[in-house]
Amino acid sequence: MPAVSPRSRLLAVCALPVTALFAVAAFAPLPFSIAQPGMTADVLGSNKGKPVITISGAETRKTAGQLRMTTIAATGPDAQIGLGDVVDGWFDTDREVLPREAVYPVGESTQQIEKHNVQEMRKSQGSATDAALHRLHRSPDDVKVTLRLADVGGPSAGLLFSLGIIDKLDGDGRGGDLTGGRTVAGTGTITEDGTVGAVGGVPLKTQAARRDGATVFLVPKAECSDAKSGLPKGLRLIPVTTLDGALDSLKALNTGGRVPSC
Repeated sequence: MPAVSPRSRLLAVCALPVTALFAVAAFAPLPFSIAQPGMTADVLGSNKGKPVITISGAETRKTAGQLRMTTIAATGPDAQIGLGDVVDGWFDTDREVLPREAVYPVGESTQQIEKHNVQEMRKSQGSATDAALHRLHRSPDDVKVTLRLADVGGPSAGLLFSLGIIDKLDGDGRGGDLTGGRTVAGTGTITEDGTVGAVGGVPLKTQAARRDGATVFLVPKAECSDAKSGLPKGLRLIPVTTLDGALDSLKALNTGGRVPSC
């Protein structure tokens, strides 16, 4: 039997803790969430039997086409994510591995996180309404807007809410629809002054949008590079930074004008 050199013996001894480490990692829960394309909802239509946008105090118009807000579906904050799940997620184009704090940035319990997401949605709805009415020079004292979207939390539908309110009240300003009869999807937060912000999970949201028939996707400009990663065939990206910019792009799309691209 050949003699074992001191170096070989050292390597063999060092390999033991490394092997043990991989064995532990394979079964230990890791601080990640696995996300996939979620549901989309037409803000011009209904969700679970109720209109997403209800307006009183002003005449509304009948709309054509769709404005679809998009979501991701992620494993819950209490889910046990192992090394195998993470590796599978890295190689699956329909799923994405995200740091848990990127999906659930606050709270420790499921109840705390759900409460925060509901608060963020309500805040987003208020900002979306204010931005839309300000753009149309309408007073919130006269025009009442109610937004309903079941089982969705967070602020990422803000831009689409604003566009939906404007389409129902004013369309493209010339008697036509903002959508031009298309199915337009998108994502982005919005502030009262109409600034559009980044949201995360954009590659998964573009997949959800195309799955549900969208041909155009409005994306926060800062996330253009992410959106182009694995972009579904047949989906056109339009970068936006403001509500006014989104409106101008949709109008240009309908009239054959210049439309920005990522």
